[in-house]
Amino acid sequence: MYPYYHYGYPYYQMYADDIRQNLINGQATWTEGGNVMQCNIPWSHNQYMTVAVSTNSRYQCGQTIKVRNPQNAREVIVTVVDTVPNAPATRLNLHRRAFEALGANPSVGVLSIQFQPSPELEQVKWGKYLLGVIQTAYPNYNVRDYNFVEKTQPAQNQVREVYDYSLQNSQERITVRGTVLYNPTTERVISFDIKER
Repeated sequence: MYPYYHYGYPYYQMYADDIRQNLINGQATWTEGGNVMQCNIPWSHNQYMTVAVSTNSRYQCGQTIKVRNPQNAREVIVTVVDTVPNAPATRLNLHRRAFEALGANPSVGVLSIQFQPSPELEQVKWGKYLLGVIQTAYPNYNVRDYNFVEKTQPAQNQVREVYDYSLQNSQERITVRGTVLYNPTTERVISFDIKER
């Protein structure tokens, strides 16, 4: 039988605070993207919230990275879609839209950034699944942060996971709650729901 889990905000916050202490200082450049390259993922993936990393980087194709502009505290979550041969491991080549979402003018060329992997979503695949749904459903918003709320088992063959996503555009900041119900044996989605809070 599938075990019951419940992780409240205090647990998540302690975990998130630990992750934030592991920020890597680096630089971001930008690109308009182009053809599908090394990762076979288009630059348009995730509403162009995409990045190329160095071949010397530890990040892999499809992995998500949280990038922060320390000058204004803006953050974006980008997906690795390409690699750059022999670039410094601390340099990210963001799609222009992700670069601008950090509040940077492309004429700057190079931006000082902080970044880190998004392990809370890498390890919890349904949170990453809902992240993709929300980024598609809110194309003019950037996901600034996310919180794992809870995991419950309403029936023997059903698991429900709930996440809160903080979204922002130039006019407002909103919170969207995403819920997914799935069969843990088959790993198939039974239903999912997103609602503004």
